[in-house]
Amino acid sequence: MQVSLENVGSLGRKLTVRIPAARLEDTIRNRVQDMGRNARLKGFRPGKVPTKVIEQRFGAQIRGEALSELIGSTFQEAVATEKLRPAVQPSIATSGRPDNGEIEYVATFEVMPEIGTIDVSGLEIVKQTAGVEVADVDSMIETLRLQRRSWNPVDRPARKDDMVLFEFSAQAADFRYPESATDRVGTIVGSNALFSELENLLIGHVVGDEFDKQLDFPADFRIDGLAGKSANASFKIVRVQEPKLPELDAAFLAGFGVFEGGLERFREDVKANLERELSAALASRLKASAVERLIDAHASLELPQGLVVGEARELARQSARDKRETVDHEPFLGAARRRVAGGMLLAEIARQNGIRIDSRRVSEALSAIASTYEEPQQVVELYSRDTQLMSGLQSRVLEDQVVDWIAQHAKVSEQKLSFNDVMRPGV
Repeated sequence: MQVSLENVGSLGRKLTVRIPAARLEDTIRNRVQDMGRNARLKGFRPGKVPTKVIEQRFGAQIRGEALSELIGSTFQEAVATEKLRPAVQPSIATSGRPDNGEIEYVATFEVMPEIGTIDVSGLEIVKQTAGVEVADVDSMIETLRLQRRSWNPVDRPARKDDMVLFEFSAQAADFRYPESATDRVGTIVGSNALFSELENLLIGHVVGDEFDKQLDFPADFRIDGLAGKSANASFKIVRVQEPKLPELDAAFLAGFGVFEGGLERFREDVKANLERELSAALASRLKASAVERLIDAHASLELPQGLVVGEARELARQSARDKRETVDHEPFLGAARRRVAGGMLLAEIARQNGIRIDSRRVSEALSAIASTYEEPQQVVELYSRDTQLMSGLQSRVLEDQVVDWIAQHAKVSEQKLSFNDVMRPGV
């Protein structure tokens, strides 16, 4: 095998590889023979399919697979010999045909930049801390009760926290919603599921009331023809229901899998869940702080554009409401650069300092994910079978390990927060 290397810009590389055509022909011959021994074709006994028949029916497929496999293996040999670290999959150009007893292909790709030794000792990182208090457990239990509340019809005027069902239409200039008749809509007053001005109009009205009101609809209103416009809205109250919270009795506790230990056991479970969520949130904030400081300290780092564009396209895809929609990736390039830089720097710290994936932490992370589902064992088995899912989990765990290492070697200051400060910022 002959290899020549050409630099194309600072990170671009072009590898020209020549391999003896005999290597390909030997591989093809062996595959044809194997298929002849194992193929089951109508009119032939098993293991007795003639070579010419195999070549006629499957020759193009076998040649393509053999060539692809040969290019893949020799490319890995070539980059190892040249001590290259490809950042993306190569673009391969080849005719696949022998020339003077050789097959040539050209691989074009970007390599990882030479970052140099990363010193984190000067990074100033904020580590936020918080705990779960009795009031936090009480608040969560009330939230769980709200999620399981029932609704009872009432004859009195609607008030905050009631569920109100009403018929609705609106006329904004030349746009009417709906085109004819009315739409039936329901909301919980005060939830802002629609918007506060509209929901507040319902307060004080009883079943059967009809009224009109000029409303300014918010720009993000779900009906495009009304969004950001002023319209004359018509209402008719159909039903008013008040909430009834369930008692903290045995039936309620059983709904959360608590059959023994009563309320005390339930509170312990709730606290444990809150502590797990809080721990994950604090770890995420520490990671964000560490990665932001790390990126800022290496602002001049040159990045493989293939990685940046690929990340931007993925961010654009995730932002699309309809996953079949094509979204321009250009607005996401800034965020993509920071994400690629962060991932690259964390990986380099792991490499330079010999940080390896801790299998125990992978198991703990998988258990934490599985615990949020009704059938945890099925989730564990899914990850065990799906190499892509497991690889993603292992990458996240390794990054968490690197962040912990950074926190041990950087300048870290602590900031004490409450549970709500962490879990419900801005509320």
